[in-house]
Amino acid sequence: MTMKLRIIAALVGVFALWLASDGFYVVDEMREALLVRQGLPIGVFSEPGLKFKLPLLDSVIFFDKRVLVLEPAIEQIILGDQKRIQVDTYIAYRISEPLKYYQSFHTVEEGQLQLAQIVSSVVRRELGQVKLSALLSDERSKISDEIHAEVSKRMGGLGVEVLDVRLHRADLPEDTSQAIYDRMKSERQREAKELRAQGYQWAQEIEGKADRERTVLLSGATRQAQVTRGEGEAQANDLFINAFGNDPDFFNMYRMLQSYRQVLAPAHPTLLLFSDSRFLSLLLSGPASAAPDALKQSLGADAASARGEH
Repeated sequence: MTMKLRIIAALVGVFALWLASDGFYVVDEMREALLVRQGLPIGVFSEPGLKFKLPLLDSVIFFDKRVLVLEPAIEQIILGDQKRIQVDTYIAYRISEPLKYYQSFHTVEEGQLQLAQIVSSVVRRELGQVKLSALLSDERSKISDEIHAEVSKRMGGLGVEVLDVRLHRADLPEDTSQAIYDRMKSERQREAKELRAQGYQWAQEIEGKADRERTVLLSGATRQAQVTRGEGEAQANDLFINAFGNDPDFFNMYRMLQSYRQVLAPAHPTLLLFSDSRFLSLLLSGPASAAPDALKQSLGADAASARGEH
């Protein structure tokens, strides 16, 4: 065999091997295969295993049977109250009918692009009718359910089963968030100043009321003390007057003894007096004794009693 024949035989062998390998394909458990012959779909094969196709004429498109997740790019949307927010959505879907999916989109990438556009359109329409406060309340779940229902309705006849559509995030833009934060901060500072001013006013009112009550109480107590002191002094004066009227000598002696107690105290300075000073009379002579008069009265009473007996 010449070299030329050997080369031709080798090329024929390689081509035969290529035809043999191109005539078979494998379907695994996680995918479905759509067999297309010259651009026309032939059939869908879901059972896993080794499958045969015509080389050069047939092509195979695989579709995932698992749940797929699509996360479109973040979009800015204007709400019903003219607030601008950034919305991040995610879609959980499954290719339920590969044939319809191929007839609708031809490729998996084109189907994902169309699904993202439909979701974006529905999200813009639904969120354009609500306010920002609704997205921050329990109504958010209801809004997501309405978006899911509308997307499922539009994708129902295209071989796609939309399992869920959710708003992953709905945030204000960075510049808007900063402006709102600054406004909230200034508002809280204003409220804090008002509360401090109000507290200071209340403190002044409480202190003024306490000062007035203190003044009234002290005034009343002082007045009552003066009245009580006056009554006591009046009673003391009455007692002194009565004592002076009943026994002037005893009263004078008592007053003199009080003077001695103050003047003759150890802490009192030295006092020089004449010997005939009235102040020394009580010290020199002592109090006048009432014993002789009492003795005379007692003797007279005894004599009168004796006469009466006899």
